[in-house]
Amino acid sequence: MNRRRQQRGVALIMAIIVVALATIAATAIAYTSALNARRAAGIYTLEQATRVAEGAEAMAGYALREDGKANHFDSLTDGWAQPYGPVEIESGVTLEASLEDLQGRFNLNNLVDANGVADPLSREIFDRLLTLLGMETRWSGVITDWIDADSQPSFPDGAEDAEYASQSPPYRAPNMPITSVAELLALPGFGRQNYEKLRPYIAALPPGQAINHCTAPGAVLDALLGGKQEYSQNEALLVEKRKAGCFPLRADLQSAMTPQQWTRVERRVADRSEFFRLRTVVSIGTTQFTLYSLMNRDQGGQIRTVLRTFGTE
Repeated sequence: MNRRRQQRGVALIMAIIVVALATIAATAIAYTSALNARRAAGIYTLEQATRVAEGAEAMAGYALREDGKANHFDSLTDGWAQPYGPVEIESGVTLEASLEDLQGRFNLNNLVDANGVADPLSREIFDRLLTLLGMETRWSGVITDWIDADSQPSFPDGAEDAEYASQSPPYRAPNMPITSVAELLALPGFGRQNYEKLRPYIAALPPGQAINHCTAPGAVLDALLGGKQEYSQNEALLVEKRKAGCFPLRADLQSAMTPQQWTRVERRVADRSEFFRLRTVVSIGTTQFTLYSLMNRDQGGQIRTVLRTFGTE
C-alpha cells in the first residue's frame, strides 16, 4: 500500500514538473514572439520614416534647383527658406521639413587652408566671433589644432595629442577637417554650455566656403566687419530688413570697412550658397524621427545629399 502511495506521489511530482517546464517553454515562446513582433514593427516604422524623409530630400532638392535657375543669390525670402508642414502624408504619418543655409555660418574647417595649415585671417574672424558671443578666444587655437595637419600645438592656446592622451579614456586629435560641429564636445573643458552658445553660428563644411552675407546671423557679420557691433546688437531689425530680400548687400559691407580691410575679406563673402542643411521631422503615431541631411547644390545646379544623420546635427 505504501509502495503504491509513493509511486503516486512520484507521478504527481513528475506531472507538476512537466507542467512547469511546459509553462516556462510557452512563456519563452510567447515572449520571443512578442519581442520579434516589436522588433519587426520598429524596423518597419524606421524604414517608413526613412522613405518619407527621402521624399522630403527630393522636394528640397527640387526647390533648390528651381531657385538656382530663378535667382543668382540666396536670401531668406527664397522659396527654399520657407518651412514645409506639418502635413499629414497618410493616416498617422506627419511630415515637417525646413532648409537652412549653412554658408550663413562660420565654417570651422576654414580655420586651416587646403594644405592643412592654420589660416590667420579665418582665425582672426573666429576670434572676433567668440568675443562677440562672450567666449574665451583660447578655443580658437584649440579648435585649429584639432583640425590642422601637424601635431605641434600652436602658441599659446593650442592642444595636440599630449593633451588628449591624458584624458580618460585617452584619444588623439584627428588633424583633419571635421564632419560635424558636435566634435567640439570632444575638446577637454569645452562643455555643453559653450557648445550650445556657439552651435547656431558655426558649420562643418568643406574648406574654402565663403560666408553668405544675405543669410548670416548678426554676430557672424560683425566678426567679418572687424568686431563692430553693427548687426548683432539688434537681430530683430536684421530679420525685418531681410523680409525685403538680401541684406546687407555686398556694397554695405564694403562701405563699412577700410579699403585694406575689404581687400582682405572680399573673397570670404558671397551672396550665393552651395551647402544647405535639411531638417526633416517624421511623426508616425507616437514615434518621432528627425533626419538631418547635408545637401550640396553645385555650380551646375545639380543637387546631391552629402551626409545624413538621425537625431543629431
